[in-house]
Amino acid sequence: MTTQIVFTIDPKVKAQAMKRAKQAGVPFASVLKLATKAFAEGRFSVDIAPEERFNAKTRREIRAALRDAEQGKNIISFKNAAEMDKYLLSL
Repeated sequence: MTTQIVFTIDPKVKAQAMKRAKQAGVPFASVLKLATKAFAEGRFSVDIAPEERFNAKTRREIRAALRDAEQGKNIISFKNAAEMDKYLLSL
């Protein structure tokens, strides 16, 4: 015996999922059934994390740090761990 589940989803997300299922050669309904079964058996977990949204100050600092790294500024390189330890202990 089977049961039917009805839920709403963004049409764009559904279209993308159906396209991927078609590329994989699997009916979309099978993808949903397999995902549900795997979730029930503990082989699939949902790990949803919100997108990082930084405030203006943090965004500026991150951009500046990335820019510095690209330009090779404010970067110290060490030949080995001993050299790094010596530098850090001298601070």
